[in-house]
Amino acid sequence: MKDVEHKVTASAGPGLPGAPASVSAEEAAAFEEEFDLDALMDEWEQTKARDPVAPTEGILQGTVVSVRDDGLFVDVGRKSEAFLPIEAARGRGSAGDEPELVVGDSIQVSITGRSPEGYLTLSRIVVERPRDWSQFEAAFRDSVTIAGTVKEVIKGGLHVDVGARAFMPASRTGVRDAADLEKLVGEEIRCRIIQLDVEDENIVVDRRVILEQERDQERQSTIAGLQPDMVVRVVVRNLRDFGAFVDLGGVDGLLHVSDIAWTRIKDPASVLSEGQEIDVKILKVEKGGERISVGLKQLTPDPWTLIGGKLNGGDRVRGTVTRLKDFGAFVEIEPGIEGLIHVSEMSWARKVRHPQDLLKVGDEVEAVVLEMKTGERRIGLGLKQALGDPWERAEKELVPGSVVEGTVRNIAKFGAFIEVLEGVEGLVHVSDITAEKRLDHPSEVLKLDQKVKAVVLEFDREKRRLKLGMKQLEPDERDEFIASCEVGDTVTGRVVRVKKDQAVVELGEGVKAVCLVKDAPTPVASAEQRASEEASASSLGAMLQAAWKGGDKGTATTATIEPLKSGQVRSFRVTKLDVSQKLIELALA
Repeated sequence: MKDVEHKVTASAGPGLPGAPASVSAEEAAAFEEEFDLDALMDEWEQTKARDPVAPTEGILQGTVVSVRDDGLFVDVGRKSEAFLPIEAARGRGSAGDEPELVVGDSIQVSITGRSPEGYLTLSRIVVERPRDWSQFEAAFRDSVTIAGTVKEVIKGGLHVDVGARAFMPASRTGVRDAADLEKLVGEEIRCRIIQLDVEDENIVVDRRVILEQERDQERQSTIAGLQPDMVVRVVVRNLRDFGAFVDLGGVDGLLHVSDIAWTRIKDPASVLSEGQEIDVKILKVEKGGERISVGLKQLTPDPWTLIGGKLNGGDRVRGTVTRLKDFGAFVEIEPGIEGLIHVSEMSWARKVRHPQDLLKVGDEVEAVVLEMKTGERRIGLGLKQALGDPWERAEKELVPGSVVEGTVRNIAKFGAFIEVLEGVEGLVHVSDITAEKRLDHPSEVLKLDQKVKAVVLEFDREKRRLKLGMKQLEPDERDEFIASCEVGDTVTGRVVRVKKDQAVVELGEGVKAVCLVKDAPTPVASAEQRASEEASASSLGAMLQAAWKGGDKGTATTATIEPLKSGQVRSFRVTKLDVSQKLIELALA
């Protein structure tokens, strides 16, 4: 080697021209920071032997585990074996004929992609060692990858045999910890010359740049083989609140928390663990592989595709409250299936302003299915419907004229709302609160939560409207009249109006009764009686007051009975008295 007549020098840092273009400025800076190159080279000169070592063949990177006609399966230290097609077994960078590979052979390969069956596909790389210094010069000049064997760990790096003694700085080994340097001893590696001094036979080599290029090539090959909907096996690398990063074989993918399971998951760590191997489906590959999204739940049936035939409107379901929003509560009724209870469907009794007024997360509730839109992944639920419609019961119990007891729930200027049944409130208008005086506001008489009695005036289930009255329970002229009469008494009254088969008869000031005239006889009264009744009409008020219990009981002075007409003053017989409803029914006497 001493007969070389010229000297070639180069370095991997600023101020040392001739460095290969593959070494970046950042790498060179890190290289210089980690060791003093001159000092290390001086020590290298003291420890190296001058006798060149004969080159050796091949680099151990994979082991042939089986051979078939179309290729070989190779163990490359991955989760599964990789496939080397027969046409690629010849390798790149080799020279001359190579012997056929057999099980147990060690070979160097690179990953080129993924087969339709899911195997990693390989290409063989054969790297040779320079055999003389002219080849070292050519390898340095052309940035050619060469083979070498790690001999020992020395200060600042490694002693590597590349056909001659070479030095590899620790920062260029491709390992992070000093302990890992020992593991490289005896290994056959690939490297690149980054500094060459032919005269002093000094060689500095770099392994990290090769590893980085291989990782990049492997990453691009892996990305090229990934397609949406493909199912691949991955390793969970890192867990975060928003999901998990998984290793797709040198490429990271994101498994978002929403794609882990159809059910809602708060913490990915409750389902996954770092280092766990799982199958996932490729969802998206964006921006040349910079963003790869994968899904785990997509490997199981979407529960929304199964729920359609199981639920129908009106069905009762049970579920757990999972979320509360201003507009309602979400309830999981089956794994992965949530329905919404809107605030308007939570209570018959009162207006719910926020779901937390009635519910909390984790509550078990029963609800009724109100709406099914599986195509939109929406189910409308009703909480109050599961309790039954109180207006159905109210329709049977709250008959107009009946007296009810309730609680004042709300007071407004126009009246007060009285809860008479759970979920059923009626309005007492301010004019129907009392007959004693005119009220400017209901609060003059009523207060919240006060117990009161009222009369049902109107009931409309369809409109869910109930009208009540309180003054109707106060004693009046009708109460006095009813108290002074008995069924069968004959009374005198004036016909106010006649409509079909009944007439309204005024028996006194503020006292009216109903006379049923259906099938009543229609003879005409005598001229003498008509004259008497017309004379009496002028003093009706006094006459009616005197005739409440007077009159001629059962003595008919007429040969014929004249039909009822408005304005007539006639004699009637009391047929019914209802104190609770203040009802008086009459018949013609």
